Amino acid sequence: MPEYTRNPPLDEAQLASDPLVQLERWLDDARGADLIEPTAMTLATVSARGQPSARMVLFKGIYKSELSFATNYESRKGLDLAAHPRAALVFWWDKLERQVRIEGTVKKLPRAESDRLFHARPRLSQISAHASDQSRPIASRAELERRLARSDKQFAGEEVPLPDFWGGYSLKPEYFEFWQGRRGRLHDRLVYRRKNKIWRVTRLQP
Repeated sequence: MPEYTRNPPLDEAQLASDPLVQLERWLDDARGADLIEPTAMTLATVSARGQPSARMVLFKGIYKSELSFATNYESRKGLDLAAHPRAALVFWWDKLERQVRIEGTVKKLPRAESDRLFHARPRLSQISAHASDQSRPIASRAELERRLARSDKQFAGEEVPLPDFWGGYSLKPEYFEFWQGRRGRLHDRLVYRRKNKIWRVTRLQP
């Protein structure tokens, strides 16, 4: 079993007073750590029937003090969020031996912001959003490729429009946990919770 020894201890004096500032610091470290996808995060949701599910999505930045991501509104996660607009996020950076857990409420981003996120994607990814009924069954990969070809032909020579079923979400954070791996499994766990509009920090036992 490996030891966690790559980074210095995480103590209260090192933390930013605002957890979003602290998150950006760690994201900057992750971007400089030669990771394949430093902005990847786990998104956990709950269905209308109470079934939890989790998947990886890409963090799209801070929007008005909230964390944003984007997806098909009719996907499994989109339907989950329509039923229960609460979620949990987890960042894990193995090369830094760091983890951040975040919990809060979720809402859709304004349409203009969703349009900005959509058109920041590569053109082929924009076309794929039109071609795929995300999370629904399909007969074969060949059929999916045919649908992509049809969409590519449909939008040839023009801007790909933002689909009505696609857009961004933002999570309003209520809880942050910054986790730093330490030797002997005595990890540092520092939690932010908001009280009277002020973030308070508590240390948890590992």
